Amino acid sequence: MTPHVAPDPQTGAPDPQAGAAVKAADRAHVFHSWSAQELIDPLAVAGAEGSYFWDYDGNRYLDFASGLVFTNIGYQHPKVVAAIQRQAAELVTFAPAFAVEARSEAARLIAAHTPGDLDKIFFTNGGAEAVENAVRMARVHTGRPKVLSAYRSYHGSTSTAINLTGDPRRWASDTGSAGVVRFWAPFLYRSPFYASTEAEECARALEHLESTIAYEGPATVAAIVLETIPGTAGVMTPPPGYLAGVRELCDRYGIVFVLDEVMAGFGRTGKWFAADHFDVVPDLLTFAKGVNSGYVPLGGVAISGEIADTFATRPYPGGLTYSGHPLACAAAVATIRVMEDEKIVENAAHIGETVLGPGLRELAERHVSVGEVRGTGVFWALDLVRDRETREPLVPYNATGEANAPMAAFAAACKKGGLWPFVNMNRTHAVPPCNIPEAEVKEGLAVLDAALTVADGHTA
Repeated sequence: MTPHVAPDPQTGAPDPQAGAAVKAADRAHVFHSWSAQELIDPLAVAGAEGSYFWDYDGNRYLDFASGLVFTNIGYQHPKVVAAIQRQAAELVTFAPAFAVEARSEAARLIAAHTPGDLDKIFFTNGGAEAVENAVRMARVHTGRPKVLSAYRSYHGSTSTAINLTGDPRRWASDTGSAGVVRFWAPFLYRSPFYASTEAEECARALEHLESTIAYEGPATVAAIVLETIPGTAGVMTPPPGYLAGVRELCDRYGIVFVLDEVMAGFGRTGKWFAADHFDVVPDLLTFAKGVNSGYVPLGGVAISGEIADTFATRPYPGGLTYSGHPLACAAAVATIRVMEDEKIVENAAHIGETVLGPGLRELAERHVSVGEVRGTGVFWALDLVRDRETREPLVPYNATGEANAPMAAFAAACKKGGLWPFVNMNRTHAVPPCNIPEAEVKEGLAVLDAALTVADGHTA
């Protein structure tokens, strides 16, 4: 195929011919995740910068999805791009068994921001592998087989991680033999515990979890794995005291406490890590996505001193060819320094408190389709409903096809207005880059306002 010149990255000048070529090659050869291959129509992306990306037809979109909630510093940050270029010129790759400057410095900087004594870093290529290895560490450390995880969760699509996952993406791969036991985590708006207050929800959720541990046999449970603030499942901030209660249960029964911060970490919630909101330190913390804004694939596990000591003289039975890849680690070093220098975490907190959170709550007052607004920092979700009184979701759980038409219409309205949304089941998430300025947030809110009118038309 003869290559075409892409649109000017500064102007996004249209080049439909180039776009058609990109689309044709994609449809001929690319196998997409989570998709029926002949039923999808991927947008051909010509370029991106900051909070925006554009296609070859000249359409520009404000990315309120941050890719897949990973471009925490936006697209094409010049300092990170330059760091990747420098690293490629100096040492583009090297095996993981060696000490490499970019790898060592990335680990040091990550450890400087993790809570408590999570000072050892095991690098992976992404979040699912981070969860996979955290579970392996917990099982070897405790000598126990079982792992507890929550419904309304997502932990990745590798073998163990997908079995830990609590949403429908698990179903096709769930063998029921991975040693995973699920429980209900707190979520007051759709409480499984018939609670009416956060205090009731917290107490009943902890009682339920302790009962689950008791009936499974505490001596068989290696780990409890929780997203600190669940992401794809709906941005459900746990009630005060819940994570501290889980920490206490883990301590009481000798269970490893794993917090999954793949999506919530690195500034997304207005703190370096979401655990910082709750003054809780896990035994293992998984990360990816925002660690380098997704510029080069990277994830990892931050490990407590106690668990690291297990492997001081005993080999850890795991590893990856590209663990701590120099390009990825150089991107992480540059990203963390940019976040520190430009106060990006502080910006995320400010935006959430003064612009995004208040703006979403104002939309809820005007639109009958909005049942609840949840979030912090630049990590928000709107729970869309057919009926505010009954809280019936706007579309059924895991709806597809015609049953999902109201959410599809809402998403189409967002895109028509120049906003790329993050839509999952009956929710739309507002998860722009952590360094987004106020004016761009307001631009996005205006498009959401118009699109929610479409959703309103599908209410009871």
